[in-house]
Amino acid sequence: MPRIPFFKLGPSAEEMEPPKLAAYSPSLSLEGLQPGIDNLRHDVHLTPKFVEQGRLQIARLITRYGNIERLLEAEEPEKALGNHFIGSGSGARSQARPQAELSDLKPLLAEVHISALNRAKAAGNLSVDFLGRVAIVKFLRVELSSQFAQILERGRIMLKSYEGVRQQKAAEYRERVAEFQVAKKIILRKTGQELFRIIREIEKETLARMRRSLFGNMGEERYRLFLNPLVFSEDGRDTYLNAEHYVMLGNFDRDPDRFSNIRRIACEFLQSLALGSDAQDESKLDAWLNVPENAQELVGSGSPDDSTSDGRAQKTRLAAWLECLEREGVMDYVVASYEVAPLLTEYSPRIHPQQLKNGLILRDERDRVYKLIQEHGKLSSDSLQAAVNRVAGCRGAERARMAGRFLRDFLRFHRDLRRLEVLNGALDSVNLIGNAKMRELSAMNGTLYEFLLPEEQKPVEEKVVRHVVIKADVRDSSRLTRSLLQRGLNPASYFSLNFYDPVNKLLSKYDASKVFLEGDAIILALLEREDEPSLAVARACVLAREIIEIVRGYNQLLERSGLPGLELGLGISYQDSAPMYLMDGEQRVMISDALNESDRLSSCSKRGRKPIEALGSPFNVYLFQTVSAADAGESAEDFLMNYNLNGIRMSEAAFGRLKQEISLEPCHLKLPELWGKEDFQLHTGMVPLGNGTFRRVIVRGSRIPQIDPRTFSLQRWTDGRYFEVCSNPAIYAALEGKAAKA
Repeated sequence: MPRIPFFKLGPSAEEMEPPKLAAYSPSLSLEGLQPGIDNLRHDVHLTPKFVEQGRLQIARLITRYGNIERLLEAEEPEKALGNHFIGSGSGARSQARPQAELSDLKPLLAEVHISALNRAKAAGNLSVDFLGRVAIVKFLRVELSSQFAQILERGRIMLKSYEGVRQQKAAEYRERVAEFQVAKKIILRKTGQELFRIIREIEKETLARMRRSLFGNMGEERYRLFLNPLVFSEDGRDTYLNAEHYVMLGNFDRDPDRFSNIRRIACEFLQSLALGSDAQDESKLDAWLNVPENAQELVGSGSPDDSTSDGRAQKTRLAAWLECLEREGVMDYVVASYEVAPLLTEYSPRIHPQQLKNGLILRDERDRVYKLIQEHGKLSSDSLQAAVNRVAGCRGAERARMAGRFLRDFLRFHRDLRRLEVLNGALDSVNLIGNAKMRELSAMNGTLYEFLLPEEQKPVEEKVVRHVVIKADVRDSSRLTRSLLQRGLNPASYFSLNFYDPVNKLLSKYDASKVFLEGDAIILALLEREDEPSLAVARACVLAREIIEIVRGYNQLLERSGLPGLELGLGISYQDSAPMYLMDGEQRVMISDALNESDRLSSCSKRGRKPIEALGSPFNVYLFQTVSAADAGESAEDFLMNYNLNGIRMSEAAFGRLKQEISLEPCHLKLPELWGKEDFQLHTGMVPLGNGTFRRVIVRGSRIPQIDPRTFSLQRWTDGRYFEVCSNPAIYAALEGKAAKA
């Protein structure tokens, strides 16, 4: 049965209004994944390069934070070469290399995370990425304990070589090894926090943007499980971590501010707030305690504004919450927890943090702390005495503010502790496979999830499953050629230097291949293979944009030299199958419907140029129907007029595929519309290009208007649609400006 509430709320009706609390219960599901060979866990094999370097880097961090680098450097050369504290095989041999040759862990950790994300995209299942992340965390956790144990064993073995020989050195090294062993928790905490810092930086710099590009905002709440400061702690009850990130709670059963007791007080506080039957549901209470923002709703985080009805209600609840803590004898410990945090760097680890905190409240404990300070000699008691005075002098509004802050910090800790429990449960479902025979067995049964770096992939050409064709066509090439010849210039070198050569330099960047040249046009293909991230259309869009940008830059140089510039039209066509080929002697010739479609998409009718240019439109692609198919008795396709001047038109199938490849979001910009009512739609997304590089694309979709070709007047809007990859820099600038204002 719930305990009787400690207090009653004030009589005001507005103050009695129950707060609106949010609920959150962390979870992580690995649904849709194949069980491993033990039928219980998922088999995972991580890239050997990452495993080797991960062990090396963790060992190096442990020796650094354990302050035994010089001791291990004194190890006899033959011992150093033969030790296996890093791991087995190549890992042990790698330790013999100079420290300067050790590669940084951060880029490797980023690569293996990206590998998991790409595999998830190829499988169309976000659970694959979650599995990869859980496996990485499990590997790092296992190696933290393993490397510490092996370094400690290495130190003990080294000490035996000094027995009976160099007594002075042996005594010094024995003391150093003993200190290393005693400081195990501190060393592992510092090493774990360094690993957490790296993971958090990778998430911020690369992974979050790439994930949103591929999957939108899917699973964002579950990804927060991996950005938990407690992720590398044993049980989340580390005193130093709590003091740094949350609030230092008691660790022993006799401590009134231990976690279980504070949670009980918080639950009883919630049950007294007229929250209905939900307040009697343990799972609902737990879900409320997982939302730090509820502290603001409940008590205004310690500083409510009593000029509003909500603020007055918060002030009443804050007084009640403070009364709860005072009655339970917890409030002095709360104040001491915040005052002790700045003292840890000065007095700890010589003085235990909990003893130091209790010394701020209890006279007996304080006398013991003063005695320890005197024994160490180098320590001063000034900072401690100042903190004691602040704890004793914390009264009134300041004490209430501390109580409000404590509620928020406790809810943050409660949430992250629950997240850690969920993650620990997921770790148990992962089987890290390092044994070659077990790896082969799991792979044969189709139950192995491998996360390898690109250079570790099998050098076998995978089956092509889809392809994209880009055609870049030069406008009025015949007129341009005649103009150059009349001036005594070489058209071949002109096209080569300003068009073909710059485009050729882009091919390797986008993994594109040149199909063939048509004199005034170049046709490119991007092939999509099995088990590769599905990004062919997205990369084609960025490649097409870059072609336009490069030619635009060359045109500026040509204009300064008095030479005519190039005008292009690009078409992007997608086909959900592999292309076919015929052999012309030794040369393969591609056969694909996408080739013919890209030709139509890149074309431009001369009749439409003047009317469109007169409108000053920011868009570069339009499609018009000139005669009704019903009136003509023929296909409407025969009466379409294309306009594509320095633009990129994509097929409807390509647009549909693009929506599957990356997350496209609608965006709204005020831009000129044909006849003032075009009603076009803009979609935008980020395309990952590797190495943490992303490019934005904006795609415009518009209905096809039926026009009178003689007057260029609108007759009606048809149901047909066309799509343009926007190439005008002003549109991208407008979107960035809008985002900046927002």
